[in-house]
Amino acid sequence: MGDPMSKNDADREELPWHLGVFDAHCHPTDTVATQDDVPKMKARALTIMASRGEDQALVRHLAKRYGVDKATVGPLCDQGDLNLPKRIIPSFGWHPWFSHQIYDDTSSDKSDLVKTDAMQHYQAVLAPSPDDDDFVFSLPQPRPLSELLSQIRSDLETFPYALVGEIGIDRSFRLPMHWAHDDQVHRDQGLTPGGREGRRLSPYRVQIDHQRKILMAQLNLAAELERPVSIHGVAAHGTVYEILKETWKGHERQIQSKRKSRGRFNAAGARTGAIPGSETDQGKHETTEPKPYPPRICLHSYSGPLDALKQYLVPSIPADMFFSFSRLVNFSDRTDKAIAVIKAVPDDRILVESDLHSAGNRMDQLLEDIVRSVCEIKGWSLTAGVKQLAKNWKRFVFGKKSAN
Repeated sequence: MGDPMSKNDADREELPWHLGVFDAHCHPTDTVATQDDVPKMKARALTIMASRGEDQALVRHLAKRYGVDKATVGPLCDQGDLNLPKRIIPSFGWHPWFSHQIYDDTSSDKSDLVKTDAMQHYQAVLAPSPDDDDFVFSLPQPRPLSELLSQIRSDLETFPYALVGEIGIDRSFRLPMHWAHDDQVHRDQGLTPGGREGRRLSPYRVQIDHQRKILMAQLNLAAELERPVSIHGVAAHGTVYEILKETWKGHERQIQSKRKSRGRFNAAGARTGAIPGSETDQGKHETTEPKPYPPRICLHSYSGPLDALKQYLVPSIPADMFFSFSRLVNFSDRTDKAIAVIKAVPDDRILVESDLHSAGNRMDQLLEDIVRSVCEIKGWSLTAGVKQLAKNWKRFVFGKKSAN
């Protein structure tokens, strides 16, 4: 099968937007001028990500304007042609591309406290260790991890449906070079500062051990506050899996053999019908104590191979795993790989996203394109597919009780 979107679009069935199309991962705060387009969009809801120091307040501001609250979550989840002003699910977190800007002041040995000097810190967390003074001095003063976690906690408490994201691990990313004076003067003022914006890349990467510290701290906070997470993983699928596995170690679901399951009896002597690992079975063992792992995890624009995917589908994993896909990342090349992975993802664990840096018509179009691709690959009608994807998004964001 080739790219599902390569067909002539002239006679295509219209997408049933009125059933609710939900973007699981996007960055409209990267282009400030488009934020007023959010309430004009066809998408029912946008799950918007924070990534760095420059956009945390922008996500906060957009959530205050358009954020879903207790009064609007019901209409948002209803199927119906509703023009809802409240359609933002905010996410707060620190992206691995910017993890070098954080120093760890939370470790037991406090060894990172001596690295608050910018040069010492960046020489410690970047590889190769930079000896370019101009480059290092162009980087922001590093901020403490404890301060970052305190701010994320405050935002999560302010917005009860907020996620933690975008967080993760990236082995391939290199920091951009510092701005040349003329380039900085003429940069696009409509873009939120802090991104690459066409700058050439430096040789420097953030050491994986440091990225791991920043990711684990945010996963722990998400677990404590029982919030879903949106995870970025590039050239690091094994590393991301091992980090997530560490959070749920010792809390795996106990899966009984089919023979033992068939032989279980309740107090009245009747056989129980609960399937190990099912919602019915899990409900019997749930406690009110927070678990050490996030309850729901989305691997966004998932680009791993089939073998990496399969390790997340083991029934003993206690977190609910989701996998989202985008046209920009998953169908930029190697469409055969994306098609094989999408086919293998369970129907109730797949999400769609735009991963776009601006709100408006193009974001809607990218959402429509990926919905059509997923439906064709899965063999779903557009109506059935949109309904299934909507149900999956509600379960990811709100949990099982709200995924009707």
